[in-house]
Amino acid sequence: MVDNPPAPTAQAQSDQLKLCHWGQQRRILLGLVCSSFVSLLLGLAVYYHTPKKTTSPPGTPQQAPLPCLSPACMKAAARLSVAADPFTQPCDYFLGSCGAGGQAVATRGRQRGKELNMGKRGREEWLAGKKRQGREVHLVTDIQTNTDALPDRLSDRQTALLQAIREILESPDRPGSVNSAEQKVRRFYRSCMDTRTIEQLGSQPVLKLIDKLGGWAVSGKWNHSDFNFTLSLLMKEYSTFPFFSVYVGKDRNDSDSSSHRKYIQIDQPEFQIPVEWDSNENKSKLKLQNVRQSLSFHLQLLGLLGVPFGSTNLHTGLFLQLSSQLALAASPLTHRLQHKLLYQRMTVRELQAAAPAIDWLSCLQATFHPIHVSQSELVLLHNLPYIIHMSRTISKWQHNQEMSGSGPLHTFMVLSLLHKVIPALNSKFTEIQRNLSIGFGDTQEVVPHWNKCVLEAERGFDTVLMLLMRERVGERETKELMQDIYSSLKSKLSTLKWRDEESHSLVLNMVRSLTLRLSTSKENLSQSKIDQHYSEVPVSEDDYFSNYLQSLSLQQKRRNKCFLQTTAPDIFSFTPSLASAEIDIPVGMFVPPFFHPSFPRAVNYGILGTLLAKEILHLLLPDIQSQSETPQRVSECVWAHYRRLTETSHKADPPPLTPAQQQEIWLQHTALHIALQAYNQRLLKCHGDTSLSSLSHTHLFLASFAQINCDSFNEPLPFEPFFLVTVICMNSDLCPRTMTCSHNSQQGFSQKC
Repeated sequence: MVDNPPAPTAQAQSDQLKLCHWGQQRRILLGLVCSSFVSLLLGLAVYYHTPKKTTSPPGTPQQAPLPCLSPACMKAAARLSVAADPFTQPCDYFLGSCGAGGQAVATRGRQRGKELNMGKRGREEWLAGKKRQGREVHLVTDIQTNTDALPDRLSDRQTALLQAIREILESPDRPGSVNSAEQKVRRFYRSCMDTRTIEQLGSQPVLKLIDKLGGWAVSGKWNHSDFNFTLSLLMKEYSTFPFFSVYVGKDRNDSDSSSHRKYIQIDQPEFQIPVEWDSNENKSKLKLQNVRQSLSFHLQLLGLLGVPFGSTNLHTGLFLQLSSQLALAASPLTHRLQHKLLYQRMTVRELQAAAPAIDWLSCLQATFHPIHVSQSELVLLHNLPYIIHMSRTISKWQHNQEMSGSGPLHTFMVLSLLHKVIPALNSKFTEIQRNLSIGFGDTQEVVPHWNKCVLEAERGFDTVLMLLMRERVGERETKELMQDIYSSLKSKLSTLKWRDEESHSLVLNMVRSLTLRLSTSKENLSQSKIDQHYSEVPVSEDDYFSNYLQSLSLQQKRRNKCFLQTTAPDIFSFTPSLASAEIDIPVGMFVPPFFHPSFPRAVNYGILGTLLAKEILHLLLPDIQSQSETPQRVSECVWAHYRRLTETSHKADPPPLTPAQQQEIWLQHTALHIALQAYNQRLLKCHGDTSLSSLSHTHLFLASFAQINCDSFNEPLPFEPFFLVTVICMNSDLCPRTMTCSHNSQQGFSQKC
């Protein structure tokens, strides 16, 4: 018989019940915590992926944005603090003019003269812009550059780009090999800036160079070196072409527009004495005043070289005589176009028969070594009558027994080289060259010495500087801005009112088929490859003249690259270009104060985004007025607003807008809309932006745009560009606060553009 277990006590039963209830409560509590956590995660996900609906204008944050405190941002904030705020006096601050005589262009200009040659594309832009606009060019002097005062407007793109490269060249060397290309370009720049050493050396460097060429009859020491040997040496080592010029390029008459074949091209040279074209007699003429100026210059030049006075008159006279005979056979481009003298094809063998005084094969082989050049090579002539005349003139001087001892042809070549190397000599030489330019009518202003040194560094070390520029711009930020602007541009173009469906389809299909690409990415630039390219180039920090000669040799080798590339990247270009199915965006556009990776997006999009949109529109739609009626309508609307606000300040009605001005107004107005739309779309994706001076996003965007100077590269606007801020703000709710205007004419803004 089994005994029953004792019954539990009341205390034990109570403890069991408590444990049971606690377990249930714990499970319930844990379930509530888990469900709350999941709900919180879902709520956050929905919040961050749902567009915010707010009554505030686009870009206006709900709380003050975080400030940008990088060194670049601090400089930008300082500039912004002294700049005009477009919301302070919206109807008065824009009354300046971008016309040829207006104050807005008083300190502008492309700062690119004959001596400051910065690449073919840039030179063409400069010449075209200067002729089209008829503007006077004003260069910044050393005194203006060194001032500590902050500008209330942005410097033009040319100056900003030069300053950016200057900062790269003046920054400390990074740890690494002393033979790296980066350290070599900085040594080159420092040697150029070392004016004290350059002054002390005087004429010594150039006298050594003359001895290296075999001397010359001017000093009584000449080894009678072979004419064609000396000519080949000058072309190969010193990029000097006394009798004709040589370069590489496409045949513009090629029926196959898609062909990328490059040809050696031969043209008349740049002459030491300017000539004038007589259109009535169809021939060139010399001005007596120019001959006198050249005579005075060469007498002074030989004097600085220590040539006895008794020899200077004879050799200078022979030089001027030969120069005149060659120059008078030249003709301007218009004449050669009219008479179809451009792009004449010949083989090297045929050219040798037509102009036998020059050993064409040996000269071209030396110039383009190691590229193979044969007798059957096709070359393009741009003034065959001059080339034939030049050959006959040389033969005549070679066979003149009376002149054989004075070596006039050799002296001519040496003096041509001296003209090339004077920029590397001391101030006595550069001063007489400047006086010669002034005597010839060149009113180019003096530029700062650092400016000159930056340009010289680029001529020899362009690929090095391109790589250093690419490292600084910020790949992610540049790509983001380019893509956003182009996406917004495509969206804007789809809303235009086109004159016919064919134009509509043609433009939109073209725009959709193109992609944007930063120009530096066309070359596979790597530090190791660039270091290898410059490994055999010696650069000394205390011998600028030798460095300059190395640069001349590098410039000549640079021509060889033209055979291999469709287009050579130009670090000094800031205008997009079309290349096949791509739009090349120059890296030179992405420099402070227009752009910096650390800037708030509002600054980058407001300044560079607007400029980029405008440049792309200008590139893709040069004839937009014939394709769409929108540009005329928008420009007339904007112009009407401007006239209403300024009617009290004009004594007479301003002239009507020219077609070019209509297009420029539409370009600026549309570019600003495109950039603002791109910025607002980016804000939605990134949920915020940093700021400067505690400004709201849109306020900072528009205030940054308001700093843009009148653009000197296209047709000038009849008003300051930031007048467009007033138009946009009075026509929409995009601005952070309402624009108020004291003029009664504010009512005229009821019409939207």
